[in-house]
Amino acid sequence: MSEGQKDMQAGQGRLVAVVVTHNRLAKLTETIARLLESPPETLAAVVVADNASTDGTDTFLAAQADPRLTVLRSEDNTGGAGGFMRAMRHAMEVLAPDWLVLMDDDGRPAPGCLGRFHAMDLSGWDGLAAAVYFPSGEICEMNRPSRNPFWHLEVFLKTGLKLGGRSGFHIGPGNYAGTEPQAIDITSFVGFFVRADTVRAIGFPDPSLFVYGDDGLYTLRIRQSGRRLAFHPGLRFEHDMGTFDAGQRGRFHPLWKVYFYHRNLLMLYRAAAGPLFWPLLVIVLPKWLLKARSHRGDARVFLRLMRHAIADGLRHDTRRTLADIERLAE
Repeated sequence: MSEGQKDMQAGQGRLVAVVVTHNRLAKLTETIARLLESPPETLAAVVVADNASTDGTDTFLAAQADPRLTVLRSEDNTGGAGGFMRAMRHAMEVLAPDWLVLMDDDGRPAPGCLGRFHAMDLSGWDGLAAAVYFPSGEICEMNRPSRNPFWHLEVFLKTGLKLGGRSGFHIGPGNYAGTEPQAIDITSFVGFFVRADTVRAIGFPDPSLFVYGDDGLYTLRIRQSGRRLAFHPGLRFEHDMGTFDAGQRGRFHPLWKVYFYHRNLLMLYRAAAGPLFWPLLVIVLPKWLLKARSHRGDARVFLRLMRHAIADGLRHDTRRTLADIERLAE
């Protein structure tokens, strides 16, 4: 791309979307359609990492005629972490972005979101987290950005004294109704906009994490480098998620996700808490074990997965493969 063509890109420059998918064709179809509705000056390219899908995803993607779409097909399921690493690397090496916007196959920008992104004054910010909602309009709990309570005394006190519950360190509902960006430390990869310069400096997500926590650890790494992240309520994303059977914080489905979720969250807590990590465990681990009550009929398997997750998380051991964990979940 010539310099003149780059100058024609709207607002923030050349924006490239990164999408990771595995066997969710119906949801991916909606996401790709939503992205490609955006004109090229708003969205320059889309990179899809297809993690060995077997549900016709490859055929669907091959049939797309828009030249902005690039598909990176893997013969093995490398998880969200591996998919994001692969697609981000390709975007950075081949597509010359100024910004990347990251999402899962079941997450997509609301109509007009990308246009609003280009219209914003983003001076001073190195990454932005969108306000993520369910299609029903409710706030998506698992995608609420947060501030690290171990870095901010006021946040630590609110969290420790339970004056604000999760809002002690997570962005609260009132912030979603606002209009201004708010500084954050940790966020998810559903609706995460990040400067290409930041990716060049920080590198890519750790593919060995497979799924869960790769986004939190990556964005925390950005903040630890001294760069600035913000939540912006004017950037709205939809997340049509289905990990939990009953509510956002209920029963995991499929059950093997218990292992990756808790192993990686333990590593995130350690990175965030520093020397306060060990006292934190006294509070966290009993709560995690009590989650077995939400898995009636599978409590023994849940506890087996949790036991291995805790042991591997404490050792920072990410060698177990998906096949290993699926065997543990039998």
